[in-house]
Amino acid sequence: MADIGSFAVSWDERAVGAVLDQVRAYPWPPAPEVEDGWGYGCDAGFLKALCDHWLTGYDWRAAIADLNRYAQFTARVEGFDLHFVQVVGEAGGRRPLLLSHGWPGSHYEFWAVIEKLAWPSRHGGSAVDAFDLVIPSLPGFGFSSKPKRPFGQRATARLFDTLMTDVLGYGRYLAQGGDWGALVTSCLGFDHSAHVRAIHLNMIGFRPAGGPRSPEETAWVARQNSMMDLLGAYFRLQASKPQSLAWLGAGNPVGQAAWIVERFHDWCDRREKPFEAVFTKDQLLANIMIYVMTGSFTTGAWYYRALIEEGGVVLKEGERCEVPTAFANFPGEMLYTAPPRSWAERAYNITRWTDAPRGGHFAAMEEPDLFVEDVRDWARTAPD
Repeated sequence: MADIGSFAVSWDERAVGAVLDQVRAYPWPPAPEVEDGWGYGCDAGFLKALCDHWLTGYDWRAAIADLNRYAQFTARVEGFDLHFVQVVGEAGGRRPLLLSHGWPGSHYEFWAVIEKLAWPSRHGGSAVDAFDLVIPSLPGFGFSSKPKRPFGQRATARLFDTLMTDVLGYGRYLAQGGDWGALVTSCLGFDHSAHVRAIHLNMIGFRPAGGPRSPEETAWVARQNSMMDLLGAYFRLQASKPQSLAWLGAGNPVGQAAWIVERFHDWCDRREKPFEAVFTKDQLLANIMIYVMTGSFTTGAWYYRALIEEGGVVLKEGERCEVPTAFANFPGEMLYTAPPRSWAERAYNITRWTDAPRGGHFAAMEEPDLFVEDVRDWARTAPD
């Protein structure tokens, strides 16, 4: 069994000061004078306001205290020091739930749902719905150690399964994920079904063999391709030449922030409220600082190239994730919209499909109450 060590976030004042000096000295390039700067990348006005808050309003010491709100640990697994949050609430060591984040998020994505998932009776719920929560940082992300070369989602699933079973001693567990976390969770269900009771996704990771088989599926594939042309340049760069981005981002916290914030803007649900009302500047900066202070901007981008090197997301003929799978469709997702159920059912054993009234890509951050409700409802009927 791997040794488990306690962990606390600790940022050196001089290192933070150096980052803030770089923000202060940033040589702002020209930006197009247009009504909607987001159509060209990160909007200059928003980025300047964010940097002003970074320098004058952001309390990085309070952010550290918030990041240390829950018990954190590291465990050595296959040469990686995996960072993870473990919250043993009212479940008391039973009913483990693994939550996996994606890019450009972090384990911090789940901060708004931890209390209600771990201690539901404190928030008007029932203690029978409580979970033991395990929230790791992906390899190469945040406070987990960095790989020497791109390290992919299937390999991550292997590490996470070892963490849950050999390190933490959970014989069987539930797993949930969105973005890369959805693919890691899918790989857990596909490769480690002896340990995974059921999975919950808020993005479909696998693609079935054979392509579309109905007009609805054909229309969805066409829309996905057109949206990738519009919003997917980041993916093509990071999946092909991620180091080109690394050279640009190194020593450039404003550039890293712009790259990250653009994704938060483009992928969240802005149908009923503006971007500024979806996330606070402090939330955005807490997530950005995790990348900047840990040097994980580069290895986070490598994770896309690792997908290609591992073989991609299309299953072979006759393959399917047979672990019971729930899918929660948050309809404000602009790029990775939900496929027709028929498409998903050829890749997964879909036993539950829910359509949320609102929310986008970052479901646990955008709509924490809806996320908690759906996860609770799913887990009540998950097989033992």
